Amino acid sequence: MSVTSARPSVEWKRPTKWVTISLFLLPALALYLLFVLFPVVQAAYYSLYKWNGLQPLTDFIGLKNYGTALASNTFTTAVTNNVLIVVLSLALQIPFSLFLAVLLNGRFPGRAIFRLVFFLPYVLSEAITGIVFTLLLQPGALVDSGLNGVGLGGFVHDWLGDTGFVMITLFIIISWKYFGFHMVLLLAGLQGIPRELEEAALIDGAGRWQAFRFVTLPLLGPTLRVSVFLSMIGALQLFDMIWVMTAGGPLNASNTMAIAMFKAGLKNNQMGYGSALAVILFMFGLVVALAYQRFVLRRDVEGAVTAFNG
Repeated sequence: MSVTSARPSVEWKRPTKWVTISLFLLPALALYLLFVLFPVVQAAYYSLYKWNGLQPLTDFIGLKNYGTALASNTFTTAVTNNVLIVVLSLALQIPFSLFLAVLLNGRFPGRAIFRLVFFLPYVLSEAITGIVFTLLLQPGALVDSGLNGVGLGGFVHDWLGDTGFVMITLFIIISWKYFGFHMVLLLAGLQGIPRELEEAALIDGAGRWQAFRFVTLPLLGPTLRVSVFLSMIGALQLFDMIWVMTAGGPLNASNTMAIAMFKAGLKNNQMGYGSALAVILFMFGLVVALAYQRFVLRRDVEGAVTAFNG
């Protein structure tokens, strides 16, 4: 009698949807934990010590670094400068970008060239932009010579050396650097709005301004709110271009929170105090981001989720 041994068949099971999603998310999550969350926790830990970055962590001082930061006039000036740039960006930079986006959304010869020219400053690195404008704004350099040449010598200024004027100069340069990004973002939003809607409003008797105010602008709202959000977060993180041009001077007049953090930690070897400034900057940006998402972006997120579920 022959005995045949039957090998049990192993059925391959496809991984579930959540297993697949988890495998794809795991590398990104690991990088996020390693390069974002871990440094935040580490900075919070270092901020509780008086530490120069070299010696062992032995001098525990609790929250004293935070009290020193909040009582410091230098850090108060840095916070004020960040808030000033945020306010000016929302009041001037975003409306100007929207104005150009509306103009370039029309049909006329050469509009692609104008879009390219206006977007080019955003492509330049912040360091190169800072070096170029530092050279242009030197006393007697191209800007001063140009103003004197056209009879506007009265407007010549110590652009980067006047404590009362340096932030205005920097804001103009920052706007020149970043308005093209917001312009392209808003232009993309405008091109996603069907022209038939505005044309229908015009046929019904609305003027150009009324059609833009009551039809185009509300439909552009989600894109505009994202642009405002990016502008606010970017203004809170300003560092490299201002550092190249003024290093926070003169007399700390152009300090930002990031520059104050860099000076304290790496220039003055106060790593504990610099870590406290980093935590304050992180919490400041986090509160602004969460509040903006809670009270402004919530309608857009809920609308997207509703549309997806439907």
